[in-house]
Amino acid sequence: MKSQTSNPVIRFLIAFVLFIGILPLPFAKAANGSTGNEVAIQHKTVEVNGVDIFYREAGSKDAPTILLLHGYPTSSHMFRNLMVDLGDEYHLLAPDYPGFGRSEQPAMADFEYTFENMAKIVEGFLEKMEVEKFSIYLMDYGAPIGYRIAHKYPERVEALIVQNGNAYDEGLRDFWIPIKKYWNDYTPENGKPLEGFHAPDGLKWQYTHGVQNQALISPDNWEIDLRHLTRPENNEIQLALFYDYRTNVPLYPAWQDYFRKYQPPTLIVWGKNDFIFPAEGAFPYKRDLKNVEFHLLDTGHFALEEKGVEIASYIRQFLKKQKN
Repeated sequence: MKSQTSNPVIRFLIAFVLFIGILPLPFAKAANGSTGNEVAIQHKTVEVNGVDIFYREAGSKDAPTILLLHGYPTSSHMFRNLMVDLGDEYHLLAPDYPGFGRSEQPAMADFEYTFENMAKIVEGFLEKMEVEKFSIYLMDYGAPIGYRIAHKYPERVEALIVQNGNAYDEGLRDFWIPIKKYWNDYTPENGKPLEGFHAPDGLKWQYTHGVQNQALISPDNWEIDLRHLTRPENNEIQLALFYDYRTNVPLYPAWQDYFRKYQPPTLIVWGKNDFIFPAEGAFPYKRDLKNVEFHLLDTGHFALEEKGVEIASYIRQFLKKQKN
């Protein structure tokens, strides 16, 4: 009986399988498809102001740094794909805030859950990372945290990348009505309805509302968020931050003055179907910024989930233009 390995086609297939079997597998390939763009994301923890802060890091420390500031109710997990897409050319740092993701959750009796304090944590994180100059990706809660830092250290900020991050009264519309009621009448009764935003159905809604194709949105997103949201006392932490958000609004004029005075190069990549931070909050940036590139994307609040490759391309092109 003739051996199958004598067949030249079989011999070729065996040789090919053996050949590719010895090739090293890439950690991850960037969205631009370049075979040279293989990026490893590192997962680390550092102590900042007495709190263990989990963070993701990608890219060379010698490359320009982009600080990635996540929103509510998520964590640095939202940047997992963007870090792969940009890590071949940029140094990316994405910390989890205290009480979010895999960062430590200090007891409320021991830690002040305010946006001012979160900004101090991020500021301390930058010091630990020995980062002097950086661009900031601001999304949702990341906006009031990042703008506090940019306003304090304008000379350190090289560019702003704004994705559904508010700095204008025009951006606080219908979604904010029950939250404003909570601000004006700080009672458990007014806080109770807000708990639905970080319940399973509320989480799913935040990820899927306004998207074009829900099949592209992984359920892992809200399942991973629930890991920290279901920790003891975390519900109270989220309500505390809802209430403290009121302290951001009086700072809007100061942040707008920062835009006008320092004119940071700014890229707007905004999910226009977002009910939380609608497109009405994106347009006013054009009033105050001269070097602004503006894109409204046909998706919802977590625009990276559906438009991540597009956003990465816009970021790469925009930051390259700033070098010229």
